[in-house]
Amino acid sequence: MRFKKFLSVLMSVMLLGTMTLTGCGKAAPSSTANSGNSSVMVGSKDEKYVMVTFVSGISYWKGAYKGMEDAGKNLGISVQYTGANEYDINQEVTVLEQVIAQKPAGILLTCINADALKAPIDKAISQGIPVITFDSDSPASGRYSFLATSNYSAGQNAAIALAKLVGEKGNVAVVTQPGQLNHEERTAGFKETIEKQYPNMKVVSVQSGESDQIKSAQVTAGILQANPDLVGVFATEASTGVGVATAVKEADKVGKVHVVSFDTDKGTLDQIKGGVIDATIAQGTWNMGYWGTMYLYNLKHDLLKPIDGDWKTAKVTPLPPSVDTGVTIVTKDNVDYFYSK
Repeated sequence: MRFKKFLSVLMSVMLLGTMTLTGCGKAAPSSTANSGNSSVMVGSKDEKYVMVTFVSGISYWKGAYKGMEDAGKNLGISVQYTGANEYDINQEVTVLEQVIAQKPAGILLTCINADALKAPIDKAISQGIPVITFDSDSPASGRYSFLATSNYSAGQNAAIALAKLVGEKGNVAVVTQPGQLNHEERTAGFKETIEKQYPNMKVVSVQSGESDQIKSAQVTAGILQANPDLVGVFATEASTGVGVATAVKEADKVGKVHVVSFDTDKGTLDQIKGGVIDATIAQGTWNMGYWGTMYLYNLKHDLLKPIDGDWKTAKVTPLPPSVDTGVTIVTKDNVDYFYSK
C-alpha cells in the first residue's frame, strides 16, 4: 500500500512538472508521432535505454524487461535488452563496458557482484549516462536508485500465506540457500513472523537445498521422515520449491504438507496448477523495469528539481535511494496470469 501511494505521488509530481514546464514555454523533447504537441514526457525513438542483466536467458528477467518495454511505449523511446549469458562476473562487466561505449540515454542494471560493477557504473555516470540498479545492487557506486523486492518482507508474506494454509498451527520447515543474503533475509522474515505472530506454529527445521531441485527433494524427504507431523514447507527460491514439491508428492503428502515457494518459473506454476505447491511469492519485476526506466528518463531530461539549484553539486538525491517493488501471492486462483508469453 505504501508503494502504491508513492507511485501515485510520483506520477502527480511528474504531471505537475509537465504542466509547469509547458506553461513556461521551455523546449521539451518531441516525437514525430506527437502531432506537434511537445511534452517533457514524450521522448524520441533515437533515445535508447538499455537493460543489462546476468544469466540473461532465464525467464525471471522477462517481467522486468516487459516493464521497460511498456515504459518505452509510453514515453516514445527505444529500449534494448542485453546481458551476460552465464553467471560470470567478468562477462557482465565486459557487456556493461560495451553498452557504455554505445553512449545510451540510460542504463537499467542488475549487478552480479556489487564491487565488480562499481567502477563501470561510476564511469557511465561520469559520462552523463544515468544508471539505476534493480534486483541486485551496487550500493557503494554512484547509481541513483535501487528497485527490488524487500526479501525480509517477502519472507513475512510467505509466513502469513503458509499460516493460513495450515490453520495457524503445526510444525513447519524452511528449505533455503544459506550464505546468500537474499535467501537469508527471506528466511529471517519467515521465521520471525512465525515466532511473533503464530504461537501455535513452530519452525522445526531449516535446511539447505543448494538451489538445486534434486538436492532440495532429497533434503525435504529427510525433513518429512524426521518430522512425520510436519504441516508445511517454505522454499526460498524456485528450483528449491519444485524439489520440495517432488518430495511431498513422492511421500504421498499432497494436501497434508502445504508448500509455499518463491518466484514464477513455469515449473513452479505447473506445480500450483497441479495442486502440489499451494502458493508462490511473485516479485514485482514489472515494477522494477517500468519505474526504473521512468527514473532514467526523468534523470536524463533533468525533470527532477528537489532544490532550487544544481542538486548534483549540492549532493541532494532527487530519488529514493531504494524502493521496495512489492510481491504478489500466486495461487490456483490467479496462476494463469503469470505464465510468460
